[in-house]
Amino acid sequence: MFEEIKQTAAWIREQTSGFQPEAGIILGTGLGDFAEQIDARFSLDYKQIPGFPVSTVEGHKGRMIFGLLEGRRVVAMQGRFHFYEGYSMQQVTFPVRVMQQLGIRVLFVSNASGGINTSFRVGDLMVITDHINLMPNPLIGPNLAELGPRFPDMHNCYDKGLIARATAIAEQEGIKLQYGVYVGGTGPTFETQVEYRYFKAIGGDAAGMSTVPEVIVARHMSIPVFGVSVITNCGLSDEIGDHEDVQLQGKKAGVKMQLLFRRMIKEL
Repeated sequence: MFEEIKQTAAWIREQTSGFQPEAGIILGTGLGDFAEQIDARFSLDYKQIPGFPVSTVEGHKGRMIFGLLEGRRVVAMQGRFHFYEGYSMQQVTFPVRVMQQLGIRVLFVSNASGGINTSFRVGDLMVITDHINLMPNPLIGPNLAELGPRFPDMHNCYDKGLIARATAIAEQEGIKLQYGVYVGGTGPTFETQVEYRYFKAIGGDAAGMSTVPEVIVARHMSIPVFGVSVITNCGLSDEIGDHEDVQLQGKKAGVKMQLLFRRMIKEL
């Protein structure tokens, strides 16, 4: 696996004239428009990239964008891979491994999620302070010792310094932030109301079908992570889960997330 990671990173360097990103950004459902803010120098479709799966989910464009954002070199994933698409956890997290080999020093992750905390409203931005993993752990199997330890610590999984910076920026920009714990499940079904109540009972504030595997792998490699969930529906209400509406709400709230991410990247 490590050789495949290195080979893919080498192929990307060749295609991007050795472009070395400082920050990686993973854009979730309905949030891909953020990539339009980047002064793009190179764009690679996932289907071109050796070893990459292909995103099969509507709202995930399936491209890596390399360019400048607020004067910083970044790589953004327009769409991610999910366990429910039938990919292994190693495939789901392969791009994070590759981005580390390309040089990223910090990872920004975003997702659309269902609100569990009853004080949350549709369109809120929730800064992820911790997570609960209900998926297979992506580190199961032989350890890639070249990248990290066999038993990585998950304390401070979401970097407290980056959270403090986001809080200060949000106050300056007048952006309301919520804070909470993200529950990562396999999907692809939206959760039942009893499942949402269970998630609430074990300490969850929002639930989704992504993000956690990528964060675990990033922390295995000692990459600081900042994460945001866009609350696109309220799981404890009588609303019917609808992917089209999730995309719509994600795009609306994505404007606030774009401003937050831009400021944070500028101040790296």
